[in-house]
Amino acid sequence: MAHQHGHNHNHHSHDHGKISLNGVFIVGITLNIIYVAAEFIAGFVYDSVGLISDAGHNLGDVASLALAMFAFRLSKVDSNKKYTYGYKKSTVIVSLLNAIILLIAVAFILKESIEKIMEPRHVEGGAVAWVAGIGVLINAFTVYLFIKYKEKDLNVKGAYLHMIADALVSVGVVISGIIIIYTGWYIIDPVIGIIIALIIIYSTWGLLRDSIRLALDGVPIGVDVKEVEKLILSSDNVKDIHHLHIWAISTTDTALTVHVMVDGFSNIESIKSDIKHKLGNYGIGHSTLEFEIADTECECRKC
Repeated sequence: MAHQHGHNHNHHSHDHGKISLNGVFIVGITLNIIYVAAEFIAGFVYDSVGLISDAGHNLGDVASLALAMFAFRLSKVDSNKKYTYGYKKSTVIVSLLNAIILLIAVAFILKESIEKIMEPRHVEGGAVAWVAGIGVLINAFTVYLFIKYKEKDLNVKGAYLHMIADALVSVGVVISGIIIIYTGWYIIDPVIGIIIALIIIYSTWGLLRDSIRLALDGVPIGVDVKEVEKLILSSDNVKDIHHLHIWAISTTDTALTVHVMVDGFSNIESIKSDIKHKLGNYGIGHSTLEFEIADTECECRKC
């Protein structure tokens, strides 16, 4: 899988000439960091929890963009004697940190929102609507930049979906600003803050769960152990398998080790090639197979 990603990225730079995927990441991250800083400042100046919480959400997505770029860069780093898989696992660690930081931000947003519901304060609806409106445009532009690449890499697709969600959240803040202008219902601001916080919890929960699972070398999401067993057993002359382990090397690369029991070693190369081909098509790019003659007891099974 890692090799496939590498090829895809190279094609991109030729296909679209104007801006490489790396360039898209840099433009997207730079624009969003500038906007997040402006939105935080505007949120404090105009006392809007809606703006502050939206900035918090956008900051999380900047981290998500940075993570995707990090994974893209790391996929090109060669392994060495100290890190025989390269630095791919760091993508899992960063995604776990990303999820934890987002949840800390949510706690801050909820605290501010609840305080403002208890004691509603004046909010400048026009300023809130304008600032969030700029956010809609920046998020939409970032989505446009990533649209060409989203099907080529899982990390890019995640960043793309995050930016769409961001644009929708900013639309919600624009609506709250307009409601405040015409009705003076200042309570809508902390209510929007709480809604955004719940959206962040909902979108982050999956990231947190998946990151912990991958950090503990769990089976990656989308890989079914039963399916993999059937796949290997469907190869000719394979009698049985045991000691099957499947884990993630990174957020995009999956590895597998298994003991395969066969009748004899005469056509072992074709069996190995067939199994590796099937696993590769399933999305497992790194497979290590140990072959044993059926009816012999291996050391591992005695344990």
